[in-house]
Amino acid sequence: MTTDTERPKSGLGRRQRARLNRGIQYAVLIVVIVVAAVVADWGSIARAFFNVDVAVAQFPGVITTALVNTIIYTALGFGFGLGLGILLALMKMSPVGPYRWIATGYIELFRGLPALLVFIALGFGVPIAFQLRFDIYSTAMLALGLVGAAYMAETIRAGVQAVPRGQIEAARSLGMSPTRTMITVVMPQAFRIILPPLTNELILLTKDSSLIYLLGLASDQYELAKFGRAALNEYASLTPLLVAGLCYLIITIPLSRVSVLLERKYGGVRTKGATA
Repeated sequence: MTTDTERPKSGLGRRQRARLNRGIQYAVLIVVIVVAAVVADWGSIARAFFNVDVAVAQFPGVITTALVNTIIYTALGFGFGLGLGILLALMKMSPVGPYRWIATGYIELFRGLPALLVFIALGFGVPIAFQLRFDIYSTAMLALGLVGAAYMAETIRAGVQAVPRGQIEAARSLGMSPTRTMITVVMPQAFRIILPPLTNELILLTKDSSLIYLLGLASDQYELAKFGRAALNEYASLTPLLVAGLCYLIITIPLSRVSVLLERKYGGVRTKGATA
């Protein structure tokens, strides 16, 4: 066995080889940066991505409306999905077999379907097949909620099952009914456990809300992706897309930090496919 102080045939010890390897990697990185700095057309890049005049022209008009609408669409979808997810989680844990089968079938179906397909089905398929048309807010709520509920149900179920069994037995010994035990004892503790993954689901729904632009929106219904696409045609510049991306980050980065803080404080549960 070769120790750190011994020299293999190459004449270099293990630590020396590791330092040499890091040095080579740093050198390659520096070379790539220098070549990129010399070769890149920074003037064209600045005009395409960082056109200040185009960026300023986006405020406070449609971009503000798009940001607010994105938050509204996400909140509606998350609220509907959370309520449906709680119901599905309880059904999956039910001793009644048909309830478990229905919940399992729903969860597997909507975790396997692309969210885009659900938007198309509600935005175009349902009106054609049933002559039933939803407004844009209802479509966003239903599409985001139906998909989000499948993931949240598994997260909620895992959180409920993570509550110590002794808590349930203690509540039942005090004469609480199963329903009261679930509402007053189990759910409050479960939600402390599942807050971090639920926050991650909220981030995913925020990004998925961009899919609604495919359904056609009036200017007062724009969300951030639709705003970026429309402004791209108007200004022939990528700056509006950069502005839209920054607005998404304004929403998602604070949520990510909240998720990390909640996970440090309460811990969390991870479910298979929950972040797919």
